[in-house]
Amino acid sequence: MSPTKQKILLLLLAGLAFGYSYTPQQQWRTLKQTHQEWKKINEKKLRDEIRQLYQSKLIGKRENPDQSITLFLTNKGKFKALTYHFEKMRINQDNWDDKWRIVVFDIPEKLKKGRDALRRKLKELGFYELQKSVFIFPFECQNEIEFIIEFFGLRRYVRVGILEHIDNEAHLKKIFKLI
Repeated sequence: MSPTKQKILLLLLAGLAFGYSYTPQQQWRTLKQTHQEWKKINEKKLRDEIRQLYQSKLIGKRENPDQSITLFLTNKGKFKALTYHFEKMRINQDNWDDKWRIVVFDIPEKLKKGRDALRRKLKELGFYELQKSVFIFPFECQNEIEFIIEFFGLRRYVRVGILEHIDNEAHLKKIFKLI
């Protein structure tokens, strides 16, 4: 898939992310990232790629009563966009707000592949494994964690929390190079 097609799918996915954002800060971050990517797209390439995406059934088109057109991701397009976004995911680690994000899960053996994939992704993103099913991270990552949980379809089995204090905080600060 061409980089322009990937960007188009991600931009459409950003529309979904905006709709699911809980706070104005999350919405602002989504808009800022989307705007930066939008400026990088060549208009002629954009039209050509949208036509090809429509033909490949990754996006759909709906004409509105006011004569405008709405483009939307089909289920096939959502899967492609999510997969691409998942592989490129990174968490901003600029400013620590003195809080710890904790991810706890109890995933049944029948979903072992999903459990192992979740563990791998959390480690890849920089989370520290406190116990086999407990991970901790010092930076804001609510959107990313929600995305990962949905991506693997593990919502029922995963809990996410924010801690203001943990008894081994000095050790964790060293691990994350916060001191």
